[in-house]
Amino acid sequence: MFSYATVGSNRLEEAKQFYDELLALDEMSPMMDHGSGGRIYSSADGRLFGVLGPFNGEPASAGNGSMFGFMVDSQDKVSAMHAKAIELGGTCDGAPGLRGPAEANNFGAYFRDLDGNKLCAICMGGA
Repeated sequence: MFSYATVGSNRLEEAKQFYDELLALDEMSPMMDHGSGGRIYSSADGRLFGVLGPFNGEPASAGNGSMFGFMVDSQDKVSAMHAKAIELGGTCDGAPGLRGPAEANNFGAYFRDLDGNKLCAICMGGA
């Protein structure tokens, strides 16, 4: 179990607005602003996520092969998060739909944030 995940951004003010609205759909809210100019988000169940300026001062870049997933409790929420990400200026990287073997009944959607970081919203087991 991971304790938190972060992504870097070169557009922190825009990224904070993007994540404020996107993560609200997954019941995460701003916990604190970060010294890099970014923000840390939390949920009632202890999940943490941050959008930050890189510690080393170099430009942020999306990790090739990196992806962060947000497990949600319904297919509707998957679709809503995907739509919100696109509305906020993100890009589609896989429309909402069934993922993996049919018997798993997993429903997910893939999208990228304003800096190209790949994200996923997924509902496992078709809830």
